[in-house]
Amino acid sequence: MIPLIRLDAPMLVFGGPYSNLQATEAVLAEAARRGIAGDRILCTGDVVAYAADAAACCELMMESGALVLMGNCEENLAAEAEDCGCGFEEDTACDLLSRAWYAHANRQVTPRHRAWMGGLPRQLHLELPDRRRLAVLHGGATEISRFLFASAPEPVLLEELAETACQGVIAGHCGIPFARRLAGGGLWLNAGAVGMPANDGTPRTWFSLLTPGPRSLTVEILPLDYDHAAAAAAMRAAGLPEGYAAGLESGLWPSCDVLPSVELAARARALAPQRLVW
Repeated sequence: MIPLIRLDAPMLVFGGPYSNLQATEAVLAEAARRGIAGDRILCTGDVVAYAADAAACCELMMESGALVLMGNCEENLAAEAEDCGCGFEEDTACDLLSRAWYAHANRQVTPRHRAWMGGLPRQLHLELPDRRRLAVLHGGATEISRFLFASAPEPVLLEELAETACQGVIAGHCGIPFARRLAGGGLWLNAGAVGMPANDGTPRTWFSLLTPGPRSLTVEILPLDYDHAAAAAAMRAAGLPEGYAAGLESGLWPSCDVLPSVELAARARALAPQRLVW
């Protein structure tokens, strides 16, 4: 059964902590600053990935009381699989880089962390006061590691939305935030990732704030500043790939293998906060 959460108060949503302890601490501090309690914090998965502190990020998220979705990294670490399950083509830059960080994370996480990851839900539903529902996914409704960017054709997003039987979707995985209205009044929100920049040439990362009204939902996509220099230093001290450590500082991904042409053309173009009323 898919857990149902009543969305009747502001909720802070983010994806991809990615083992970045400094960013994870910063986003939880942001929630506290806004008076948002743990049970109104939602993570779309991939607590563990590129950065240095897989075990510490698991502990922090477990202690926070936040709602956490299973990402493909949780799925594969729980199963003690050989890779992260992103589906990168063999010997591409993304594939080669992922082997190093996944091995590091796999060494750090404990049986207790794996048990927690394996028990996380694959989908949640948020119900607004007007009874509309948002499905919370990691990648897509039919594939946990599906990359769905802002440039995805509308029929693709509508097909994924139809699979959920909800009126909107909140997703993660692709690492670049966006809010998009769909035909028929639907909504697709990628809430952003806090553990890695959005390939926009700035070290900021991104989260979303959802504020429900009696007949509407206000969605804000907002930047997160944190101690990226400390996070990069921790990665270097752990012997992780320099590309991702440098990416925390430059705001640019070391590989763009997964990007569609539209997102590739926008590389290094600074994102702006977004606001949408649905």
